[in-house]
Amino acid sequence: MLNLPSQISEAADYVRQRWTTTPRVGIILGTGLGNLADHINAELRLDYQAIPHFSQSTALGHKGQLVCGHLSGVPVVTMEGRFHLYEGYSARQITLPVRVMNELGIELLIISNASGGLNPNFNSGDVMVIEDHVNLMNDNPLIGINNDQLGPRFPDMSSPYDPQLVELALSIARRENFMAHPGVYVGLNGPNYETRAEYRFLRGIGDAVGMSTVPEVIVAAHTGLRVLALSTVTNMCYPDAPEKTEGNDIIAIASAVEPRLRSIVSGVLARIDS
Repeated sequence: MLNLPSQISEAADYVRQRWTTTPRVGIILGTGLGNLADHINAELRLDYQAIPHFSQSTALGHKGQLVCGHLSGVPVVTMEGRFHLYEGYSARQITLPVRVMNELGIELLIISNASGGLNPNFNSGDVMVIEDHVNLMNDNPLIGINNDQLGPRFPDMSSPYDPQLVELALSIARRENFMAHPGVYVGLNGPNYETRAEYRFLRGIGDAVGMSTVPEVIVAAHTGLRVLALSTVTNMCYPDAPEKTEGNDIIAIASAVEPRLRSIVSGVLARIDS
């Protein structure tokens, strides 16, 4: 972690040389949710391969570019596609963009993902507002010698997801008349989907399961950022009546639900100073 400050500075400087606005919000768009970037008044688009020290996004449905501009009048920097452990990257590589966005000046990080529903009260197409997580990814971006410039050795994780933003997101969903649940997200490495036995186990500890988000949230807590995380439930994980899970089907469902997430994001941005 000792060489991270120089990598962060080089990547942030590269962006600043091309976009002088200070963003207030960073957004990470997950599987099937990239269409939200089309609603940003974009002033700069950068392929990840052009940004120093950024990895390449190889996941299905992830475009792999940084979009800088305004959304609902708020300056934002948006990752159109993210990185995952299953792509072969370390947790530190996955989370470098969060540190870069923090260096650029964001105050709030909004994360979206697609997930499998564990809670039997959920349905495919519902939105889950993440209020906590369980890390079963067998990795952590903070492992190694800590650099105190970046954050404390032992960051507090008692409330990594901002409770006020969770309530705000749920209230927006109620106002817009679509289903959104608070819930616990379980992070696994992937890339395979879970077995029936794993579904039974995971149901006891969480409401939805996915292969992302947890590393980014840990780093956001390390840097002191507020976090709002939204998960699209794209399929239900029934251990006793399993259905075959296909990646393209997940993308299709996530894309269909994207307007709901966009309404939450827009509503939150409208209240960013409250």
